[in-house]
Amino acid sequence: MTKILIIEDDEEIALIERDYLEISGYEVEVKNDGRNVAELLLKEKFDLLILDLMLPGISGYDICREIRDKINIPILMVTAKTETIDKIRGLGLGADDYIAKPFDPAELVARVKSHLNRFDRLTHLNQETEQEENRVSEHTITVGNVRIMTKSWKVFKGEEEIKFPHREFELLKFLALNPNIVFSKETLFEKIWGFDYVGDSATVTVHINRIREKIEEDSKNPQIIDTVWGAGYRLNL
Repeated sequence: MTKILIIEDDEEIALIERDYLEISGYEVEVKNDGRNVAELLLKEKFDLLILDLMLPGISGYDICREIRDKINIPILMVTAKTETIDKIRGLGLGADDYIAKPFDPAELVARVKSHLNRFDRLTHLNQETEQEENRVSEHTITVGNVRIMTKSWKVFKGEEEIKFPHREFELLKFLALNPNIVFSKETLFEKIWGFDYVGDSATVTVHINRIREKIEEDSKNPQIIDTVWGAGYRLNL
């Protein structure tokens, strides 16, 4: 059974989230504070994390920063904050989506289903490409000192392997397979996230920034992935 972890200090909201998700067929565990979340996620298998940002002791931002490159599961942030900068910060730390309180529990369930379906498709695709590696030689795209191994889903900067969550890798791979072409944010959003994703094209900007931080020598002066103002993004090869 699909297992979801909820980190929420408001007991009433946590119970509503749990009840709606359990009715929808998910197994749910609830924690009321953010302490030892990383240890719990590393010890037990969860398929999705619902994370409140305003927690006692440690914020959801800090939890997301700590776990994102260690645990590859969808992260849905829930918070009373509605400013764009808070959304961008959460997405920039690796959250997959953002829902503001108060929210319709049915919308929460819909977003959870969307992210789980998307993640499941990506996981199966990854497994298929790993199996195919035994039969087909690796396809490597080299950009400067960055190597993108499209079949094994690995990225190296020099000799160091850089960890990429699924969507970051998909976005980098798509740009690398289509070099020197400018793609709008809307086109990239459609290609990578698909029609069933609840979100908007601003998500693309956040993920581009995260990719740049990992592969560029100077993320503020990118040489690999250019911003073409008013048009979109281009990977230079």
